[in-house]
Amino acid sequence: MIKKLFNGQISSISTAALLVALSSLVSRLLGVFRDRILAGEFGAGDTLDIYYAAFRVPDLIFNLLILGALSAGFIPLFTKLLSEEKDQKNNNNAWSFTSSIINILGLALVGLSLLAIIFSEPLMKLFAPGFDAEKLKSTVALSRIMFLSPLFLGLSGIFGGVLQSFKRFFVYSLAPIMYNIGIIVGALYLVPIYGIYGLAWGVVLGAFMHLLIQLPSIYTLGFKYEFKLNFKNQNILSVGRMMIPRTLSLAIAQIDLLVSTAIASTLAAGSLAVFNFANNLQSFPIGIFGISFATAVFPTLSAQVNDKQKLVNSFSWTLRQILFFIIPATVLFLVLRAQIVRVVLGSGLFNWEDTILTIRTLGYFSLSLFAQASIPLLVRMFYAKQNSKKPFYIGLVSVFSDIVLSLWLSKYLGVAGIALAFSIANVINFSLLWIFLRKEVGSLDEFKIFISVTKFLAAAIFCGAISQQTKSIVWPFVDMTKLWGVFLQGAIAGVAGLFVYLLICALLKSEELNSFWNGFKRRLPWKTIQADDQGEARGI
Repeated sequence: MIKKLFNGQISSISTAALLVALSSLVSRLLGVFRDRILAGEFGAGDTLDIYYAAFRVPDLIFNLLILGALSAGFIPLFTKLLSEEKDQKNNNNAWSFTSSIINILGLALVGLSLLAIIFSEPLMKLFAPGFDAEKLKSTVALSRIMFLSPLFLGLSGIFGGVLQSFKRFFVYSLAPIMYNIGIIVGALYLVPIYGIYGLAWGVVLGAFMHLLIQLPSIYTLGFKYEFKLNFKNQNILSVGRMMIPRTLSLAIAQIDLLVSTAIASTLAAGSLAVFNFANNLQSFPIGIFGISFATAVFPTLSAQVNDKQKLVNSFSWTLRQILFFIIPATVLFLVLRAQIVRVVLGSGLFNWEDTILTIRTLGYFSLSLFAQASIPLLVRMFYAKQNSKKPFYIGLVSVFSDIVLSLWLSKYLGVAGIALAFSIANVINFSLLWIFLRKEVGSLDEFKIFISVTKFLAAAIFCGAISQQTKSIVWPFVDMTKLWGVFLQGAIAGVAGLFVYLLICALLKSEELNSFWNGFKRRLPWKTIQADDQGEARGI
């Protein structure tokens, strides 16, 4: 049973998305637990400002090289090689290609990390200009430890791409859980020993565990490592060509985060911590719904790229499923943001002023949840067609908008202004991606999407109204000065709102609700639904 779970292939988009979403939920819950520990132990002050600033550049290195190569070129080309293999048991060409990618990117990561360690002080001065000499010194020391993590995450990212290509989503989905566990271990057990440096070693431990959990399955699939650097191989060159604009696209997105970090470092102490706390909270539904569905459907999109009807059907169904979840999540985040922040972060040294600032920042982030959750799918449509240039140019416009708006709005709204600028820029990004994708692909099944979204919005309005009213009803019966009282008020209001949302969707005969419910029933151990056609495009 366990062996089957770890090594079984998952071909259904909906099943894969559900599995990735569930693991993402666990990972995000661990992330919430991690943030609660950090908030309670350190508060929104200098220590966490240092930690988040130090984290930014190592994260930049990983995102540029590994995510650039994987999302743009590795998975489509690896999938293609698998389909072309004459010997389906050995997959020699695919494994040789994988080894070359590992060696080339591994060397690049080692080289960049060494350079970053050497020049970490001027880098930190550039990206945290508001820090005084003492904060800057600690930030430099932490960043040098964290520069060990990109190598582990890089190797793990390549292996994750292999697992996605073989549709082994279970093991792939465990990696981020292990990463968060490592960071939590650092916060709970290494900080008492090494002080703030324990946080950095926790990140390194999490990155190592991210890699380690995937290795057994990789070798079970037949991977044979070869020490080779074949720069002239056409597939390697193809990855390079596709990777360049994707890497540039990620570069400007990372520069955007670095600029946000730099701007936040010039604001009041704790602003950078508040920005990251609020960003992590709003990323919760994005990771569970947006990224999970986009990740699960990407191999299918790559395989259907030459069949326009199937490609559009898969895109339309996936987007509607994402929006089915993300629209009510947006409403509940806006209505219950105070309860969410107080329950998740309101403990220890995280005081009331920190709480208020995080609530405001989270509210502005929430405005663009629909765009942020949809962008990973839109971008993967371009990558499936091996077009990574347009997302780059569109991202350039979006990031430029974000930087300009952040500089302007932060003067009036502080760190909350950076969140508002981020939301506006993501809506711009979403809009431009849609326009240019439609020009390239043609009709994206907009009418069906519009009908579904109209139903979701109508249901979400009732969801928000009921949640708001329920808060007022519950308030006199609980002690709002206690954690359990705030949690109970938020939980009851949230459940009431979701119940009404699902009820309205059912009355409006939402196809997405029906698909979700049927999929849920099929997975019950005592219930089986027979279906004549289990086609991916229909999301069954």
